[in-house]
Amino acid sequence: MNDTFKHKGLRQQLVNVIKAKGIASPAVLNAIGSIPRHLFMDSGFLDHAYQDKAFPIAADQTISQPYTVAFQTELLQVKKGDKVLEIGTGSGYQTAVLCVLGAKVYSIERQQELFKKTSKFLPKLGYRAKKFVFGDGYKGLPEEAPFDSIIVTAGAPFVPKPLLAQLAIGGRLVIPVGNDVQVMTLFIRKGPKEFEQHEFGEFRFVPLLEDKN
Repeated sequence: MNDTFKHKGLRQQLVNVIKAKGIASPAVLNAIGSIPRHLFMDSGFLDHAYQDKAFPIAADQTISQPYTVAFQTELLQVKKGDKVLEIGTGSGYQTAVLCVLGAKVYSIERQQELFKKTSKFLPKLGYRAKKFVFGDGYKGLPEEAPFDSIIVTAGAPFVPKPLLAQLAIGGRLVIPVGNDVQVMTLFIRKGPKEFEQHEFGEFRFVPLLEDKN
């Protein structure tokens, strides 16, 4: 599990690329600059690890494009100690970003193969989520709610109501909504029944699937 000067240099270039695309949060840029993304990918893809692209991982899923990870994370406005629910652990790269920001991360994954792999692998790298759950992201994690923020890392055809219900007042839900192409959407909970909605352009994600397999 090597992280070399070469990797660090490539990471710095990646930080410059996403900065040029508009990511401004110093904390988010620092997280992208510090996490060895190449360790989250199959060794055959090492040359691609620090390109600003999504890549395939196990179970027909992808490791998200670094810009997308940074964009979603910036929208969350994570503060140290925030309780964050992540829907779709995937490779664990987004989980690691949230851990570096000091969040208490609760992460749900519905692909058993990925769940097993990532929940063992992340702590080995020193990224400790509060809880890894094998389950259905559409349901959220009611027993741990409310959350300061919720991030969905797969395209959702609609916004699951349980996720809105599990947000704290003032909490933020970032979710890509749509079928083939998704619109990055931010919901801010203003009151028990009141939500403010903002849209941030189109992105492409693998679909968020109901139930587990």
